[in-house]
Amino acid sequence: MNICMVGAGYVGLVTGACLAEKGHSVICVDVNAAVIEKLKSGVVPIYEPGLEEIARRCSAEGRLRFTCDIAEGLRDAEVCFIAVGTPSGDGGGTELKYVYAAADSVGALLSHDCAVVVKSTVPVGTCYSVLDRIESGIASRGSFARAEIISNPEFLKEGSAVNDFFDPDRVVIGAENENSREIMSGLYSSFVPPERMIFMDIASAEITKYACNAMLALRISFINEIALLCDVAGADVLAVKAGMATDPRIGGHFLNAGCGYGGSCFPKDIQALDQTGRVLGLEMKMALATSLVNERQKLVLGNMIVERFGKNLKGLGAAVLGLSFKPETDDMRYAPSIPLINTLTRLGADVTVFDPVVRDASGILPPSVKYASGVPETLAGADAAILVTEWDDFKHLDWDVLGMSMKRRILFDGRNVCDPGKMERAGFEYYCIGRGRTVNVGRP
Repeated sequence: MNICMVGAGYVGLVTGACLAEKGHSVICVDVNAAVIEKLKSGVVPIYEPGLEEIARRCSAEGRLRFTCDIAEGLRDAEVCFIAVGTPSGDGGGTELKYVYAAADSVGALLSHDCAVVVKSTVPVGTCYSVLDRIESGIASRGSFARAEIISNPEFLKEGSAVNDFFDPDRVVIGAENENSREIMSGLYSSFVPPERMIFMDIASAEITKYACNAMLALRISFINEIALLCDVAGADVLAVKAGMATDPRIGGHFLNAGCGYGGSCFPKDIQALDQTGRVLGLEMKMALATSLVNERQKLVLGNMIVERFGKNLKGLGAAVLGLSFKPETDDMRYAPSIPLINTLTRLGADVTVFDPVVRDASGILPPSVKYASGVPETLAGADAAILVTEWDDFKHLDWDVLGMSMKRRILFDGRNVCDPGKMERAGFEYYCIGRGRTVNVGRP
């Protein structure tokens, strides 16, 4: 099929490149000329394993093109995806101006029948608003073109988005007629078995995306609150998790206690769900509680450090390992590292950071933060190490050796990735989350 992908950001680029890999002809359209020029030259501006290779290969073979001209993208399109950003707006609601701008552009230019697929995460009712704007634009030109609207929310996980696309757990499709269902089946049937394509009405598809993210965020916040209870009660959250996860009704996914969730989806989608409920006259109490617990959890590491060293951290060498909100991505949106580092610098600490992918966050973090090129450089002369992101490399560090270069052997483990016994044998004062705060410490 000929596909126009409006939006060449994370979702649009991954979706467009992967559809091109499956043989479709895709034109990605974006208003950001600098991004388009990078993509034309073979540079993918986001970090996502496997994406750059696919984009370069499909571009070289002519199945993936990039432009700022939406008229060019729409010219032969049988399907037009809208995959633009939907950031949080005032009051926590979803900012839809980019979605509506895309709809207006499509309505102003579409000259033939086309399926319009909303891939962006949008509140319930948005797809029909998009269709109204497109149809209004078509009618104002006296055109006889017909657009049909489809909802196809994305469920791509940063760090594994390419694999998620090619081998999805499910593909949710909101389609109101048989023609729409046939179009979407044609797009996905070559790599998605029929039982994984879930067809429903458009409103249900729009809500499904938010419901899924809210449930996952809720599980994280719940186990984090249990971890706080374990700390004050002298219990071990890892043992509690094991007891929960073996119940087949619960399972173990998204039950890892830590210093809070971040990223581009969970925080804003929870806010949007809460706001949608308010607009419709319903208080979304679970969504609100999930967000409040997470915001509290992001402060846990900073509070632990203050409890240990006091509120005056002037001269304290703090070595932060991990900036991105999760491994295998360079995304720092709502990352727990941000409030932690802001607290440390505000209280006077000298902060040095290292992340395997995020090498410079100068526009996000305070200007006093120093960036190291590796773990040894980060820890050299540090009074305390703080592990924030559970990159695989950080799970297998030789702390016995690394501790030799530190001023004091103190580790605050925000993801519970280290073995307390090994840390004790390495002479570390070891703090973690949900395991009594201090486990077999070397502190006098």
